[in-house]
Amino acid sequence: MKNNTGASEFILLGVTSTPELQITLFLVFTLIYLVTLAGNLGMMTLILLDSRLHIPMYFFLSNLSLVDFGSSSTVTPKVMAGLLTGNNVISYNACASQMFFFVFFATVDSYLLASMAYDRYAGVCKPLHYSTIMTRTVCTRLVLGCYVIGLLTASVQTGDTFCLSYCVSKVVHHFFCDIPAVRILACSNEHSSELILVLLSSFHIVFALLIILISYLYLLITVLKMHSGEGYQKALSTCAAHLLAVSTFYGTVTIMHLKPSSSHSMDTDKFTSVFYTMVIPMLNPVVYSLRNQEVKNAFKKVVQKAKCSLG
Repeated sequence: MKNNTGASEFILLGVTSTPELQITLFLVFTLIYLVTLAGNLGMMTLILLDSRLHIPMYFFLSNLSLVDFGSSSTVTPKVMAGLLTGNNVISYNACASQMFFFVFFATVDSYLLASMAYDRYAGVCKPLHYSTIMTRTVCTRLVLGCYVIGLLTASVQTGDTFCLSYCVSKVVHHFFCDIPAVRILACSNEHSSELILVLLSSFHIVFALLIILISYLYLLITVLKMHSGEGYQKALSTCAAHLLAVSTFYGTVTIMHLKPSSSHSMDTDKFTSVFYTMVIPMLNPVVYSLRNQEVKNAFKKVVQKAKCSLG
C-alpha cells in the first residue's frame, strides 16, 4: 500500500491512559478473549463433529463463529499487548492491515446475519419447501457472497482511507485503527472521500438490515397465524438467539458508522468499540448455545465420548 504520509507508524492512545486501570483491563480483556476463542472454536468443532448439526442453520452459525473469532483476533491481542507493555505504536502497514480485516469481518458478519434471517424465514414460513430452498449449493453461494462483499468493501474503504495525506499528527485517538479515528488525522480535503465512505457503509447496513426486517416480518405473520402452541414456541425459540445477535450487532454498528467523523466523540466511540470488537464476538456463541437444545445435546455427546475414551 502506498504511504502518502511520509510516516512509518501511528501511535494508538489505547483504551485508557490511567496506569492504575491498565493491569485490571488487561486481565478483563484476556478473560474475554479466551472465552471468545473457546466459545467460537468450540462451536465450530461441535458443528463439524456432530452430523446432526450439518444443516443450513449451523453452516451459517459455524461461519459466524469463524468471523467472530477473526474479528476479535484482529483487535484484542494488540490492545492486550499495549496494556501490558505500554507500547501502543503500530506501523503504517499494520494499521492498514488491521483496518482492512476489521472492515472485512464486520461486513461479512452483517451479511451472515442477513443470510441466517432468510434461513429462519424459509424454515418457519416454507417448512415443506425448506429442503429445496436452502440447498447446499444455495447456502454455499450465500456464504461465499458474504465473503466477496466483505473483501470488496474492505478493499475500497481501506484504500480510500489510506489514499489521504496524513502530514501532521500521528496520534490515533482510539485503541485500534478504526476508520473514523484514522481519517480525522488527514490534512487533505476529505469531504468527497468521506461521503463515499458514509454512503457505502450506509448501503451495507441498510441493505442487510432490510433483508432481516423483511424476513422477520413474514416470519411474524406466519407465527401469529399458528394455532399450535408447540409450533409457536418452537418458532420463537429458533429465532430468539438470532434476534438478540442482530440487535446487539446492528445497534452498535449503526451508532459508530452512520455518523460523519466530525461528529464523533472518541471517548464514546471507545466504549462502543469495546462492545462490538470484544464483547459481541464473545456473546454470540454463548447466546446460541444457551438458547439451543441441539447445541447442548451435541456438547453432551462430545463430553460423553471424551469420558469413554479416557475411561
